[in-house]
Amino acid sequence: MRIPLVDLKAQYDTIRGEVDAAIQQVLDQGQFILGPEVQAFEEEIADYCGTKFALGVASGTDALRLALLACGVGPADEVITTPFTFVATAETIIQCGATPIFVDINPKTYNIDPTQIKEKITSRTKVILPVHLYGQAVDMDPILELARKYDFKVIEDCAQALGAEYKGKKVGSIGNAGCLSFFPTKTLGAYGDGGMVVTNEPKIAETVNLLRKHGANTSYYYLLPGFNSRLDALQAAILRIKLKHLDRWIESRRAKAALYEQLLREIDGIKPLSVEEFGKPSFTYYTICLKDSGLNRNKLREHLESRGIQTMVYYPLSLHLQEAYGGLGYKQGDFPQSELAQSQVLSLPMYPELGEERIREVVASIKNFIRNSKSLRC
Repeated sequence: MRIPLVDLKAQYDTIRGEVDAAIQQVLDQGQFILGPEVQAFEEEIADYCGTKFALGVASGTDALRLALLACGVGPADEVITTPFTFVATAETIIQCGATPIFVDINPKTYNIDPTQIKEKITSRTKVILPVHLYGQAVDMDPILELARKYDFKVIEDCAQALGAEYKGKKVGSIGNAGCLSFFPTKTLGAYGDGGMVVTNEPKIAETVNLLRKHGANTSYYYLLPGFNSRLDALQAAILRIKLKHLDRWIESRRAKAALYEQLLREIDGIKPLSVEEFGKPSFTYYTICLKDSGLNRNKLREHLESRGIQTMVYYPLSLHLQEAYGGLGYKQGDFPQSELAQSQVLSLPMYPELGEERIREVVASIKNFIRNSKSLRC
C-alpha cells in the first residue's frame, strides 16, 4: 500500500460535509474576493496566533513581500536570513530592492543560528527574517535582543510553522510581523494558494491592507503603489473549517513525531529531528538526518519509493549556491552547516491521518536499507 508524503484526500474525507457546506454558502452569497468570510477568518487567525491584526493575502510569498515593504524595506537595505529555506524567503527581499544577508544554521534544528547574527549586522540592516523550518520555532529571544539593541525589525517566516510555539507563545506573534502560508500541504492548508500577515502593530497592518488592494483604501483612489494580493472567500471559508480542527491535527502530528523518534533512534546512521526545550513544534514536515557519510540518500529514496513510500528533500541546494543568487557573491564553503544539511536531510511521510502501522513500515524499510548497505560495505 502506498504511503504518500502528505495525504490531502484523507484529510478531506474526515471533514467533507463541513467543507462542502462552507463552499456552498460562499457560492450562495456570491462574494468571492475578501468580504465577510475573509474578515471572519482574519479575526479567528489573529485570535489563534495571539495578535491584534491578521490580513489575508494571495500566498505565503506575498505575505513576506508585503510584510517587508510594510516594515520599510527598500533599496540599499539589508535583510538577515537563512540560506537553508524555500526560495520565497530570499526572492521577496530582492523584489523589495534589498539584499539578503545569509547566516548559517544550527545543525540540531536547521534553523538560523542566532549566535552568528551579530557579526552580520551593519548600518544597512533593516530586518531580521528568521524561518521556523519544518514546524520548529527559532530561538527568538537572542534575535529580539539584537533587534532592540540595533533598532531593526523582526519578521517571522512561519510558512511551515503555524501552531508551533516558542516559550508558550505562538510563532508569528513574537516579532513585529509574522507571515503564514496556506499552501495545501501546510498544517493549515487551503485548496489553492493563500497567505496571511499577522502583527500587533497598527501601522504594519494598515500598510499591508493598502498594499494588497493596489494601494487603495477607496476604489480608484491610490495612496501608494500596491499589488493585487487578496485572499479568496472560498479559501477563507475552507480554512475556517480546518482551523477548528487544527490543534487536534497538530497534537496528532506530535504523537506521530514522537513515535518516529522512538523508532529511529535505534538505527545507527540516522538522526531524528532534534526538538529544543523552548519550543513545541507543529511538525509540518518530519525530517531526519543521514549522519553516516556512507549512506546514499538517493538510493535510500529509491528503496523507499520501490516500497510505495514517498519522501522529499527540503532543501537539496542552499540558496547561496543557487544560480539565481550568484550575484550575491557567496561561494561553496561559506555556510558549512547549511551545505552539510542539504546533503543529509530527508523528510518522511507526516500527516494527521498517518497510521501507526505505516510509520512502523517506513522505519522498518529504512532499517532494512541501512542493514543491507552496511553488509555491502563489509
